[in-house]
Amino acid sequence: MAGLTLRDVRKSYGDVQVMHGVDLDIEDGEFVVFVGPSGCGKSTLLRMIAGLEEISDGSVAIGETRVNEVAASKRGVAMVFQTYALYPHMTVYKNMAFGLKQAKTDPAEIDRRVKAAAEILQITDYLERSPRNLSGGQRQRVAIGRAIVRDPEVFLFDEPLSNLDAALRVQTRLEIARLHERLKTTMIYVTHDQVEAMTLADKIVVLRDGRIEQVGSPITLYDTPANAFVAQFIGSPKMNFFDASDLLDTASKALGREVTAKLQVGLRPEHLEPTDGADALLQGKLELVENLGEYALVHLVTASGVEFIAKTEKPPQQAKGETINFGIKPELAHFFDKDTGLRA
Repeated sequence: MAGLTLRDVRKSYGDVQVMHGVDLDIEDGEFVVFVGPSGCGKSTLLRMIAGLEEISDGSVAIGETRVNEVAASKRGVAMVFQTYALYPHMTVYKNMAFGLKQAKTDPAEIDRRVKAAAEILQITDYLERSPRNLSGGQRQRVAIGRAIVRDPEVFLFDEPLSNLDAALRVQTRLEIARLHERLKTTMIYVTHDQVEAMTLADKIVVLRDGRIEQVGSPITLYDTPANAFVAQFIGSPKMNFFDASDLLDTASKALGREVTAKLQVGLRPEHLEPTDGADALLQGKLELVENLGEYALVHLVTASGVEFIAKTEKPPQQAKGETINFGIKPELAHFFDKDTGLRA
């Protein structure tokens, strides 16, 4: 096992720079998730770590070894892709053993590793099947097993669940979490799904436009986002944002802080509480209710035309078009500079 160190890592395609000086430390045995919108550079960064993309500038070290010029096959990493990339004419066993056979590993050792990985992933009964006879989740487990048998120092996952349906995504996500708990190996996982990031990661790296916006534990990013971008990206439904003109005149008193024209106020939907008291800071006209059983997503719009969502235990009693007042515990409100987007 090994940690990773990235120092001033840059990537350019001709005159177009796509990664802008990334610095990152990943500890041995950590589960780190790269998250961000499409095109933010998370897969490019992962491929540079794997050796599948050349680094334009900076350095990548795995353990104590600088690997910029080391071939992908020699870096001690194993990668699981979005597509399963299994050989259709080979059995599950042969798919998992293929890389070891190419490396001329002893057959007895190949057999031991394949069977051990199959047991970890609960695919022992499928070893003699071909990939076409497996479900999507089973195929992805085979792809993960192919990575496990290599006994890598670092696992790299590039959106491995995106081709699965909702139920299989949850199941396979749990299996990956259990795998990390069992193997204690460094894992780097790329996703655009912040729910996957929050549930899997020891540490989340939020990327935007080839730059790191914030690094921290899931709860740190949720409770104290460094800027408005991270605040909106982490959390589901995303954080609501308001200017002073969108709030009631009592907002500054309710929040215990003056809300000036230079500030944006961030309020998470799950923290908004319906109220008729003097602590109300926000008022919205009811437009739509999504009743999801365990909770309701209440869609509203302020008098100034700003749409927002409140997440409540039960649907509101008010009819569509009626007005609802909301309050929030002051310590749960977030404030950001309107010009820079930074936490204020």
